[in-house]
Amino acid sequence: MDKLGYIYILAAATLWGFIGPFGKMAFQEGVSPLEVAFWRAILAWLLFAAQALYQRRARVNPRDLPGLALFGFLCVTLFFGSYQIAVEKGGAAMASVLLYTAPAWVFLLSRLFLNERVSLKKITALVLTLAGVVLVSRNQQVQAMGIAGEGGISAVLFGLLAGFCYSLYYIFGKHFSDKYSASVLFLYTLPFGALCLLPWFSFAQKSVTAWLALGAIAVFSTFVAYHFYYAGLRRIEAGRASIIATAEPVVAALVAWCWWGESFTVFGYFGSVLILAAVLLMIRS
Repeated sequence: MDKLGYIYILAAATLWGFIGPFGKMAFQEGVSPLEVAFWRAILAWLLFAAQALYQRRARVNPRDLPGLALFGFLCVTLFFGSYQIAVEKGGAAMASVLLYTAPAWVFLLSRLFLNERVSLKKITALVLTLAGVVLVSRNQQVQAMGIAGEGGISAVLFGLLAGFCYSLYYIFGKHFSDKYSASVLFLYTLPFGALCLLPWFSFAQKSVTAWLALGAIAVFSTFVAYHFYYAGLRRIEAGRASIIATAEPVVAALVAWCWWGESFTVFGYFGSVLILAAVLLMIRS
């Protein structure tokens, strides 16, 4: 067992948990969600580019360029786009629940493409994780689940698409992490994904607070977080990493409670316990 790998993934999940509070700061300053996503990708890309050039590791095998472009499109452009549409049509709670179907997709894809073994403990941890995420969102779920008709169906479809695209981070990351560092990987994927986001939003006037929020998301929740994440992927399986990373909603809930005064129902707290139990089960196994 590589304890350091689990620590790296947990560190990444913790930093990802701050995306929501920092994003909320930007939203309150008039920046749209898709523009936040764009600046997150561009500002983080500048950091990855500077690191890659400093380390003189900016080259990749030309044969990998199509795969890296696909990574950028699926895991930046399509992921951000489908998730925002799911939020718009079905609400944030439903979108969040469907987004965290990602571990199920990861187990399926890692079995098909990475030949990782699916054990009983992994299945148990998966069930605990999905149940926990559903309960974490339970306090807002009734309103989201009340949507019916064409809008409700499209919300579910786009939410599942977001979860699928999110799961591809683990598959693509596991494939490329043995070849390239995080700085080289995101040097090529982030700008392509960001450019494909451009037609979807209009730029807003931004205050100093908005730029500070965008910078924090790019530096801490993207640049630093992805370094931790891909360092962890080099040490543990993609399926295990996907379970550990779902500690992110627990972290996000704690930050939101401390920062914005948001609180959970009893279902939310119980769901958080289930997610942490799944993390501990993965570590102990």
